[in-house]
Amino acid sequence: MRATGYPSVRGRRRRATVAAIAIFALVAIFVVRLVDIQVVQAATLNADAVGKRSISTTIYGDRGKIVDTNGKVLAGTVLRYDITAVPKFAQAGYTTTDAKGVKHTFTLQQAAQQIASATGVKVSTILSGLTGDKESLYVKLVSAVDVDAYDKITKLGISWLYPQRTTARTYPDGAVAGNLVGFVGTDGAQAGLELEYNSCLAGKNGSQTYERGADGVKLPGSTVTKKEAVDGGTLETTIDSDLQYQMQQDLNEQVQAIGATSGTVVVMKVSDGSLLAVADSGSVDPNDVNASKGKNLESRAFQASYEPGSTFKAMTAATAIDLGAASPASQEVVADTRNFSWGGMIGDAEAHPVEHLTLAGILADSSNVGISYIGQKVTKQQRYDYMLKFGLGRTSEVNFPGESVGQLRPASKWDSQTDINSMFGQGVGATAIQTASIYQTIANGGVRMPVKLVKGCVGSDGKVTDAPSDKGTRVVSQKAANDVVDMLENTIPEGTLKGMTPISGYNVAAKTGTAQIADGPGGTYGSDYIISVAGIAPAENPQYVVLVTFNKPTTLKTSFAAAPAFREIMSQVLENYRVKPSTTAPTHLPDTW
Repeated sequence: MRATGYPSVRGRRRRATVAAIAIFALVAIFVVRLVDIQVVQAATLNADAVGKRSISTTIYGDRGKIVDTNGKVLAGTVLRYDITAVPKFAQAGYTTTDAKGVKHTFTLQQAAQQIASATGVKVSTILSGLTGDKESLYVKLVSAVDVDAYDKITKLGISWLYPQRTTARTYPDGAVAGNLVGFVGTDGAQAGLELEYNSCLAGKNGSQTYERGADGVKLPGSTVTKKEAVDGGTLETTIDSDLQYQMQQDLNEQVQAIGATSGTVVVMKVSDGSLLAVADSGSVDPNDVNASKGKNLESRAFQASYEPGSTFKAMTAATAIDLGAASPASQEVVADTRNFSWGGMIGDAEAHPVEHLTLAGILADSSNVGISYIGQKVTKQQRYDYMLKFGLGRTSEVNFPGESVGQLRPASKWDSQTDINSMFGQGVGATAIQTASIYQTIANGGVRMPVKLVKGCVGSDGKVTDAPSDKGTRVVSQKAANDVVDMLENTIPEGTLKGMTPISGYNVAAKTGTAQIADGPGGTYGSDYIISVAGIAPAENPQYVVLVTFNKPTTLKTSFAAAPAFREIMSQVLENYRVKPSTTAPTHLPDTW
């Protein structure tokens, strides 16, 4: 008889087998899951873990400096800090321990007030940043605070607050050379040299990472630099900032004195074409761009084209002499007006009886009628070709942003009036830089040097790039150039600058210009003028060219209104650079015959 109440041996074996299978399956599941976590998903999970504790930050490469010819900083970079935070850990406020070991706890509202007080930002702005997304691991609360604000922030000891180093652009001399340097905005370089040489000046950012704990605090020693930052290069200019400051002051005073709308001064070194000062009245302060408007944001010397008037007569004379068609002694019978068979008419600035003038006298008296006789001794195509060689009709070698090429149509498109008017600087346009370059060429014995505003860019590795060319181009013969300089010495003692007090101790060659402004219907000339004086000193050994121009003067509309500014500026240039006084008597060529 079989016993009851006890499982059979077969049953026990079956249950044992099932249990073993279940245990094996469970272990297999764990093994598979472990393999999946440690092998299959390892990279992804590690990345997620690192992503939650690893923070990547930018290492900023500083923007390079712009300096004057003596190394004085015109534009530089200053240290600033962005204040960032981790909102997720900020909601509970923070706790800090003082020097005595006493703990202090602050609420989120109190922390926001402390941050606002340190940075000068509204409390509401700070709270908005910290509470906009309470689970966020990053928010920038304040941008570009100074070192004082940074020190105040760090002294708070807020664990979830992170100042990040950044930079800001600064211009130590304000408006001095602001028209040339340009400025940097939120979207990067906006104007001037900042824009033209952005590739030289811009730094290259790097990156680094650090890890933080569960409480959001940065783990000591966890910072790893992945890419080093590279600072931008130093842009070396030819500008003398001290001279530039003086020129801007003198210019602004004279603009006000004669009631002009604007004025420009160019100081150029004869031997190499370098610009020592390029001043525009009302120049922009790059530190406060919004305070300036319209044309004051640019460099009128480079970007504004104007009809230069009689300063062009020196070029017309040099062309005729170089082609063998005239000489300083060329004789012309000059009335105060001249009528042409095609119906045109020109006149001199003042009525006068018929005069017997030499070319020297024509330049000294600035006779439009007289220079028309000289200009017609050569073809209009020849004069056009020389204008091109003198640098007209194209931008200068500086290639300044927005630089004007002036207004110069091919000679084949000149009508009869333009043909004549172009001899004395009307019907054509030039920038102040182009006009100054004409006088540099004449002063340099007929060799035009490339216009220079920049010496080069010195990279962080010491290599120099963007160095300008030093190769000059002969435009007219040395004799033709010297003849023009000699003739221009007559302007001050007995020509259109006769009333100007000479610059004591120096022989100066100069030419005035008075050009009507075409602003009426159909481009007709109105009652406004652009007046100017271009000069060379010392005449017997030319070293510097000075050009002053004023737009729409009201108290006196003749070129003589520009004489005081020219005299003051040329005197300062000669004094600043300690130019030796003239040791020879001034050249005096016959004005009449």
